[in-house]
Amino acid sequence: MNETTQSQDALRSEARIAHGALHRLRQDLFVDAFAFRPLPPLEDAKISRWVPWLPERLRRWARWLPHLTVGFFSVLVFLAGMADSGAGPLQGLLAVGFAVLVAAPPLLTLFRPVGAYWLSLFAALVGGFADVAFSSSFSIFGNTGFLTLLAVMVLVVLRTRPRLAVEMWLVTFGVAGALTVLIGADPGDLPPVAVFCGAVLIAAAAVRAWREERRQVVETQSVTQEERTRRTLLEERALIARELHDVVAHHMSVIAIQAEAAPYRVKDTPPELATSFATIRENAVAALAELRRILGVVRSADPDAFAESDPEAPQPTLGNLDSLLDSVRSAGLVVEAVVTGSPRPLPQGVELSAYRIVQEGLSNALRHSPGAEARVEISYVLGGLGVRIVNGAPSRLAKPSPGAGHGVLGMRERVQMLGGEMTAEATEDGGFEVAAFIPVTNTAGQTKTGGNRS
Repeated sequence: MNETTQSQDALRSEARIAHGALHRLRQDLFVDAFAFRPLPPLEDAKISRWVPWLPERLRRWARWLPHLTVGFFSVLVFLAGMADSGAGPLQGLLAVGFAVLVAAPPLLTLFRPVGAYWLSLFAALVGGFADVAFSSSFSIFGNTGFLTLLAVMVLVVLRTRPRLAVEMWLVTFGVAGALTVLIGADPGDLPPVAVFCGAVLIAAAAVRAWREERRQVVETQSVTQEERTRRTLLEERALIARELHDVVAHHMSVIAIQAEAAPYRVKDTPPELATSFATIRENAVAALAELRRILGVVRSADPDAFAESDPEAPQPTLGNLDSLLDSVRSAGLVVEAVVTGSPRPLPQGVELSAYRIVQEGLSNALRHSPGAEARVEISYVLGGLGVRIVNGAPSRLAKPSPGAGHGVLGMRERVQMLGGEMTAEATEDGGFEVAAFIPVTNTAGQTKTGGNRS
C-alpha cells in the first residue's frame, strides 16, 4: 500500500514538473512571441572600457556597434542566398524571395527576438522542402537557412535568457525529426547536428548567464557602496550631534543660570522683569531637556558608540592642537604646524570642527602616506578660519586600512554644516591636500566662554 502511494506521489510530481516545463515553454516561445523588445545601444562606460583609444567623436557611433554587426551579417546572408539563384527568371525570383526570407530574421532579433526565431525556423523548413522539390531529398541542414537559424538562436539566447537555449533546441530538432519521419527521409546527419547545435547553444547560454551574474554583482557592489557611504555619513552625523549637544548645552546652561541670577542683581526688580527672566530660564531648561532627548534618539541605534570617551570631558578645541601634534609625532609622522593671523576666540562649534578636521587629515596621512611629511596651517582671517592639511607622497607601501574609507565625507559634512567650503584632492607630487574655510560672522563676546589657550 505504501509502495502504491509512493508511486502515485512520484507520478504526480513528474506530472507537475512536466506541466511547469510546458507552461514555461509556452510563456517563452508562444505568448507575445512577436512583442517589441528593442536592443538598447551600448552604454558609454562599456565603450570607454572596451575601446578607450577611440576618439570622442566616434564613440557615439560605437554605441550602435551590435546593431551594425547584425545588419552586416544579414547582408552577407542575403548575398549568399542570391549566389544560389538559377538561370531562369522564375528560379531567380524564388531565389531572391528565399534570400530575403533567410536574411530578415537576424535583423529582426534586434527588435523581436522570439519572433525572429520562428521566422528563421520557417525559412529553414522552406529550404528543406525546396530541396525535396529540386533534389527529392528532405534536409534542413544543408542550406543557408539552417546556418542562419543557428545564428538566430544564439542571438536570441544572448538577448533573452539561458533557458531558451534548451527550449529552442527541443522545438527545432523535434520538428526536424517529426518531418523526417513523416516524409520517410533518411535521418542522415540529424543526431550529430543536434549534438553540435546543443553544444553551441549551451555555450551561448553560459555566456548569457555569466553576463547576467556579472551585472548582478556590479549592482550589488554599487548598492553596498551606497549603503556603506550612507551608514558612514549617519555615524558621522551622530558624532557631530553629540559634540554639538555639548556646545549648545553649555550655552543654554549659562543662559539659564544668568536668567535665574539676574533678578537678584537689581534692587526692587519689577514683577514683569522677574517673570520674563523666569520664562527665559524655563525655556532654557526645556531646550536642554529636548536636546538630551534628541541626542538619546540619535545614539539609541548604537549606545556604545562613544563608550571609549569620557562623556563628561570637555570637547577639544584648537587650544589642544599641540597635544594632537605631539600624539601624531609619537606615531612616526613628521608634522609642522603654522598659525597665521591673530588667534582669537571662536565659537565652540567652529573650534571643535576645525580640530576634528585636522585630526582626521593627520590620521589619513598616517594611514595612507607612511613616511611622508605633513604640514598643518591654521589661518585666522577676517570673516572666518582657514584650515589646510597637506602631506607628501608616501615613501613606503601603505598597509590596508580597516576603516570605512569615508573620512573625507565626515570632514565635508562638518564644513557644510557650518556653511563653509572644503576641497580634498591629490597633489602633483603624489601627496594629498585638504583645505577648508569655515565662516565666522561674529566672535564678539566669546572671550569668556571660549576657554583658555595653551
